[in-house]
Amino acid sequence: MERFDVLILMGSTSDEEIMEAAASTLTSFGVPFRITVASAHRSPERVRRLVEEAEREGCRIFIAGAGWAAHLAGVVASMTVKPVIGVPICSSPLNGLDALLSTAQMPGGVPVATMAIGKGGAKNAALMAVAILALDDDSLREKLIIHRREVAELYEG
Repeated sequence: MERFDVLILMGSTSDEEIMEAAASTLTSFGVPFRITVASAHRSPERVRRLVEEAEREGCRIFIAGAGWAAHLAGVVASMTVKPVIGVPICSSPLNGLDALLSTAQMPGGVPVATMAIGKGGAKNAALMAVAILALDDDSLREKLIIHRREVAELYEG
């Protein structure tokens, strides 16, 4: 198997369009990742197996996107001490507010870094993963610096 640094999990195939923003961002930085569907509610044993396999294979960061009650990130965090970044998905009648609250309101002791709802949150989850990986990767750090400059230039007119 090929080495990968980030495992992107999503609770449902319907989350794929949003989580693609994380995947494309990681791709643009050259960060190896895997992406798959695994529901904390419908397939908890699959989630456990994926987290355990990812850790054995050297995965360093987990990104978990889910809507509705959105317990996926918290469940993943309960299975690893590696960073877990949660992305609330706007798939419920509450437009993702329920997912945001259930991802952000983790009880003290098992943290989840929580991003914004939707595609912006998915992109930022990937950028947060890149920033974490860049702590000990100078090449990735330089790519991140260039990216930040390009983003700033977009708004400087």
